[in-house]
Amino acid sequence: MRSMPWLAAVGAALVALAVAVGAVMFTGIPPAHAAVGLHVSGTDIVEANGQKFVMRGVNHPHVWFTSQTKSFADIKALGANTVRVVLGSGKRWGPSTDVANVISLCKQNRLICVLEVHDTTGYGEEGAAASLDEAADYWISQKSALVGQENHVVINIGNEPIGNNNAAQWTSATTAAIQKMRSNGFEHLLMVDAPNWGQDWQYVMRDNAQTILNADSKRNTVLSIHMYAVFNSAAAITDYLNRFRDNGWPLVIGEFGWRFGANEVDHETLLSEAVSRGLGYLGWSWSGNTDPILDMAAGFDPNQLTTWGQRIFNGANGIKATAKEATIYSGGATPTVTSTTPTSTPTSSGSCRVAYVMNTWNTGFTTNITVTNTGSSTINGWRLVFTLPGGQTITNGWSASYAPTSGQVTATNAGWNGNLAPGGSTTVGFQATHTGNTTEPASFTLNGAPCQVA
Repeated sequence: MRSMPWLAAVGAALVALAVAVGAVMFTGIPPAHAAVGLHVSGTDIVEANGQKFVMRGVNHPHVWFTSQTKSFADIKALGANTVRVVLGSGKRWGPSTDVANVISLCKQNRLICVLEVHDTTGYGEEGAAASLDEAADYWISQKSALVGQENHVVINIGNEPIGNNNAAQWTSATTAAIQKMRSNGFEHLLMVDAPNWGQDWQYVMRDNAQTILNADSKRNTVLSIHMYAVFNSAAAITDYLNRFRDNGWPLVIGEFGWRFGANEVDHETLLSEAVSRGLGYLGWSWSGNTDPILDMAAGFDPNQLTTWGQRIFNGANGIKATAKEATIYSGGATPTVTSTTPTSTPTSSGSCRVAYVMNTWNTGFTTNITVTNTGSSTINGWRLVFTLPGGQTITNGWSASYAPTSGQVTATNAGWNGNLAPGGSTTVGFQATHTGNTTEPASFTLNGAPCQVA
């Protein structure tokens, strides 16, 4: 979480990033030992069946907004496969005693659940913060809700566990917390955040990564970097990610914001690099921030996505375009992705083109629809009409309104995507149920004119 004490480090961080650093020795990571459920394999996170799983999701501030349980379904409907859930140990917030219910909400909505204790934020600089040892004690107190959930749950021991004062203590504190978790019988994939309020601008995590990974008797720990203004250039991002890749260390981007100002994180580079490298990412945050510039959904309303929300869910290299559901939710097999093929002969005189891509499972599916203006005039407001095959019913939608929810459906543009310049496109979508028929609509019209199917 972005915190005010962290801002004092920005100037020093940017200087530090300009200093050349020496190469670190490649030592590799031993294979996981009898891993259960989600686990590390080399630099990847994989499921129990060996299928690679790449986190694509957001952070949800559950401990401060415990009534916002609908957020789990809303986040899923927008395409996420993971949600990082903020919990409290009772030292500063909470205690969160509803862990079992949180896990149930994740599973009901086919999300992998990353659970984190937020009380540790800025320890050593923030006087009220909990230690990692206290965070481990909290997890031990919740063990009955966690054991047996290794396929669905990642335990992020403590959020941003050390501030900028004596960041070097992170190595011993993290080592001890991992070992305490293992000695108390936890088999889960563990996630550990960097010091310096998560941003590691003094490179303590980077330079001691192998020590931390070796401390885990299960060889089942993934490192997590939080990227905000320290990572405001492509060079800063790629250099940091390269160090982990070159040394074979597993890494996720557990938090990050967006470039709402010149000195903020270069989120476009971050997203493209994460996708090209197969790294998981979890954006901060769904809603409820003290500084609403970091909210993705205004007032927790999925129909009011902010600029940030639109970018992370619907933008290039965003969640909708790159997320794949965990196979634990699809019977142990890779989810079926049906690419659209033409269902009618394209006409060269058409003024629109539609790409309709489905991701199906037992009784449901999600669909992304990309509408492109192939004409020579700007479209000012649009209505896309198509007929859903029998047995298909829309349950949630994004980036457009849908009426009715079955049969002949009209998708009407949102306020922000109604204008399509020549060659311009927009992507909308929905989640739906089916009774066995997963065929696609036979045709589409945009403002009454037939569209090509791409």
